[in-house]
Amino acid sequence: MAKAGQAALVAAPKFASLSATTPKDMTLTMTFDFDTPIDRRNTHSSKWDRIEQLYGVNPNTGLSMWTADMDYAAAPAITEALAARVAHGVHGYFTNDRPYLEAMQGWMQRRHNWHLETDWVINCTGLVNAFAHCVQAYSEPGEGIIQFTPFYHSFAPVTRANGREIVQIPMQNESGRYLLDMDALESRMSGRERVLAWCSPHNPGGRVWSVEELRQVADFCVKHDLILVSDEIHCDLVFPGHSHTTISNAAPYIADRLVTLVSASKTFNIAGAEFGSAVIPNPELRRKFRAVYAANCTQTALYGPLMAEAAFRHGDAWVDAVVQYLDGNRKFFEAGVSEIAGVQAMQVEATYLSWVDFSGTGMSQDEIHRRIAKDAGIAASSGPSFGPGGENFMRFNFAMTRANIAEAVARLQDAFRDLQ
Repeated sequence: MAKAGQAALVAAPKFASLSATTPKDMTLTMTFDFDTPIDRRNTHSSKWDRIEQLYGVNPNTGLSMWTADMDYAAAPAITEALAARVAHGVHGYFTNDRPYLEAMQGWMQRRHNWHLETDWVINCTGLVNAFAHCVQAYSEPGEGIIQFTPFYHSFAPVTRANGREIVQIPMQNESGRYLLDMDALESRMSGRERVLAWCSPHNPGGRVWSVEELRQVADFCVKHDLILVSDEIHCDLVFPGHSHTTISNAAPYIADRLVTLVSASKTFNIAGAEFGSAVIPNPELRRKFRAVYAANCTQTALYGPLMAEAAFRHGDAWVDAVVQYLDGNRKFFEAGVSEIAGVQAMQVEATYLSWVDFSGTGMSQDEIHRRIAKDAGIAASSGPSFGPGGENFMRFNFAMTRANIAEAVARLQDAFRDLQ
């Protein structure tokens, strides 16, 4: 095992290659390589080039497991679409998102049995941008935005920056699995709440919500006249034994108060495209959203729609293969860190983010951080940044080579070895 001061990007052992077939109307079998390490240092990578600044982790020897993008090359169709555009040589303003809209519509239909109309869709520069538009469009300063915590940490700063109150409702952690506490939410309602922000699948806990749970949330929004903003960015990264249901399908009666946020960025590892979409069936909600869109001079850049179109048209086989590989990483990482005394990883059902509970160690958050960053040389996301319920947790991104996952587990076990 390499110590924290030794080289990080471990050469992968020769694991069996992964194959996945393309959609049913095609017979071609494709193989993708997720084992060969790609050195992302000094490539303008936020994930790798900021670990010393943010975590004090040596960039030459550290392992980056914080922000949510993968260390794998994107699906070949995406790279080919970009190459064709670059070869054209002119990089002017973008227009005509119709090909993207049709590709996304087709993906959602065949992968999730969700039929959406293309005129419901408004494109944005990523889903945090889309969420900010929702906050501005559907609430006023001083009004409340509900979040079940722990909750995706990028939405809270946006809420505060817009002068809205965050109504944080901690979920119940029962045997390492989050459950909704609707009674607690009911007791907190003041009448000034306007939006319920929702993550499906859940980030950081990796829950895939049941149809019954989705309907609970939808019914609550109807009862209290709330707009439901459902972030479904991880909907395609669901592990065997679980199935994502769009809230639109689970509760079609919520359509008049629903905004669903979707993007190819997590699924296909193209977060740098900064591109996503808000799906808004209600024309009046679309009008309000577009008014904020215009006020903020939001514009779609050239490359995001091209990359997302290629992904949604031709990416089925790549997604099937990467989910299979991620599931292997998940099992390896969860089992390995759970061998540490007092440490327990939640068994996530979706995403590539492991949510690990260190409360059994009896250590302070500062000591947990120190051991992970300084002793193990790993940059990981701090649990408290996800709100109440995140205390003594850390979030680890396991979308990396299997060899680096093995290295991370070995380093963490060594950093906490005195607890054995």
